[in-house]
Amino acid sequence: MRNESWRPDAIDTTVPSVARMYDYYLGGKDNYESDRVACEELLTQVPSTKVLAVNNRRFLQRVVRLLATEYGIRQFIDHGSGLPTQDNVHQVAQAVDPASKVVYVDNDPIVLAHGRALLDENDRTAVIQADMRDTEGIFGHADTARLIDFDQPVAALFVSVMHCIPDESDPAALIRRVAERLAPGSFLVVCQLVSERPEIRKFVTDFMAEATGGHWGRVRAQSEVTEYFTGLDVLEPGLVEVSTWRPDNDLAPVQETDEWIEWGGVARLA
Repeated sequence: MRNESWRPDAIDTTVPSVARMYDYYLGGKDNYESDRVACEELLTQVPSTKVLAVNNRRFLQRVVRLLATEYGIRQFIDHGSGLPTQDNVHQVAQAVDPASKVVYVDNDPIVLAHGRALLDENDRTAVIQADMRDTEGIFGHADTARLIDFDQPVAALFVSVMHCIPDESDPAALIRRVAERLAPGSFLVVCQLVSERPEIRKFVTDFMAEATGGHWGRVRAQSEVTEYFTGLDVLEPGLVEVSTWRPDNDLAPVQETDEWIEWGGVARLA
């Protein structure tokens, strides 16, 4: 855990944040007592949550590596990026080509503080504080304009964040708005927490909404996430539990329980 006396301005560390809870599950140090308490309580009802977070991170790394190596993608916008950890998007992409450029987007001020400190010496990356629903603001941001050429293909990432979008904000419309702004040959990477068990969907949704002070959307059913991809060309193996999406080898860890899972995939824009 990090030094509890260090609290950036404008951050209420008594209220758990999704980014810091994810950091805790990944073994990070940028979390507080409120985050850890919420994480441990959540584990009592959905014990696969920590494994799910790790497998989701591995999915992100595999996708970025594949898009960079097989499809030549050199531009990435990571919506709801969370706190920096090992093998971030820019590290994976720039290992393939040092010229790769990455814009991280998150609305948590602690992400901005830590991200900018980490990336100060990397002029091909930027961290901007914005609500990921603000497509106009993100695409028009000075750092985005500096780094991203929208006449060329871009990978827009929404990895394990769509469950933070409430129904009234229309998550499917968000995906469509972004897709409409991207050049042909671009990619959308989208996954979110789902459960086919109504009691799990209700428990986690209610728990996270209360714990985070309303900074939460909804755990959804697989069929609802499938609607995000309507009209898009989805890469094989289609929409799946993410640990089974093009694993590195037969020994790669897979999600072994199914009370809730990360569900989604990768689509290419024609």
